[in-house]
Amino acid sequence: MKIKGLIFDLDGVLVSTEKNHFIAWKKTAERLGSDFTELDNEQLKGISRVDSLKKIIDLAGVSVSHEEFEELLVFKNDIYLSSIRTLGPEDALPGVVELLHFAKRNNIKLGVGSSSKNANAILELLQIKDMFDAIVDGNGVNAPKPNPEVFLNAARVMGLTAAECVVFEDAESGIMAAKAGGFKVIATGNPHVAELANAYVKTLTDFNLNTYEESF
Repeated sequence: MKIKGLIFDLDGVLVSTEKNHFIAWKKTAERLGSDFTELDNEQLKGISRVDSLKKIIDLAGVSVSHEEFEELLVFKNDIYLSSIRTLGPEDALPGVVELLHFAKRNNIKLGVGSSSKNANAILELLQIKDMFDAIVDGNGVNAPKPNPEVFLNAARVMGLTAAECVVFEDAESGIMAAKAGGFKVIATGNPHVAELANAYVKTLTDFNLNTYEESF
């Protein structure tokens, strides 16, 4: 299969801000009078901010009004945004920049398909935003992962079909979304989801386009 487009999830694939999210969600849970552990945090990987807050409220065993819910979303996001202000190009995960440049040299289109509503801001901090032909985040979809909408929208913006693209993901919900959309998907960085994907690489440094075109 000739690969014409690469679509990347953001957190855990292009950059790691898991610790930033965990701290922000933990402080949010504390406002609800609840503890929040790293094990609890595993349940939030790959899902939207709204669905993440719903899970935290369920874990806390409390109920909140619509107004309180919206306030908690803002509270969490403010903490998170404050914590990522120091991100820079050096925080891109191993192999990311090299793979992006390789794709550009070989006329392969690049996209981001992320549940995060802060994708554009993070890509700017990493100084790689301008390399992407399509950036679709939580602001541009109606249905979050595991619905494939975010990846299908990215492929559409790039002018490609799902069959012409490969998705890179690190979360189960993202892998399920990619497969539901008809994409081949490569798991990266998270060995716990390796068997769910079509292939697995520890980091993007290990990705070889020619090898994967032959295997797909």
